[in-house]
Amino acid sequence: MGSPQENQRYTYADYLAWAGAERYELIEGLPYLMASPSQYHQEILMELARQFANFLLGKPCKGFIAPFDVRLFPQNENADETVVQPDFLVVCDRGKLDGRSCNGAPDLAVEILSPSTSRNDRILKMAQYAWAGVKEYWIIDPQARMLEKHLLENGRYTTQWMDASSAVPVTVLPGCEISLGCVFGEEEPNA
Repeated sequence: MGSPQENQRYTYADYLAWAGAERYELIEGLPYLMASPSQYHQEILMELARQFANFLLGKPCKGFIAPFDVRLFPQNENADETVVQPDFLVVCDRGKLDGRSCNGAPDLAVEILSPSTSRNDRILKMAQYAWAGVKEYWIIDPQARMLEKHLLENGRYTTQWMDASSAVPVTVLPGCEISLGCVFGEEEPNA
């Protein structure tokens, strides 16, 4: 199958059959093209992943970077209509991992904003993450050098904003703190 059409609904089975180098996400059956990330986006993601990887070493939770499929409402390939690829995610229930995707809500999802994805990350995906039960959702804004930390409480997110001078405690990983100064390249990471 070629690339998806803009206003047509698809399933995970369709998604798996798409050919080409383009990356897409499916939200309620509709395809959303993902642009290639910028250099700064990748620098932020690498430092974020490094800090998480250091903390998670020898622990049961696993961290993953995009592209890695997350089927938020898994049923079967012909029925699933929402497949996202957060920039970074943490999964503590290894039963959700099948070797190619996470089947169900990750414990933590992180999106790094870009001009082309900002609306989806702040509105569409946030609603899907809350509905699926993602306990902690971070939105990193490289331009503002800010992080929005969303914690799920009674089916809704409460939000905290943190700037580059903050050390962010990871609620789903007690004892883990992420240095935003290092993430945004304002401080040298500790070895």
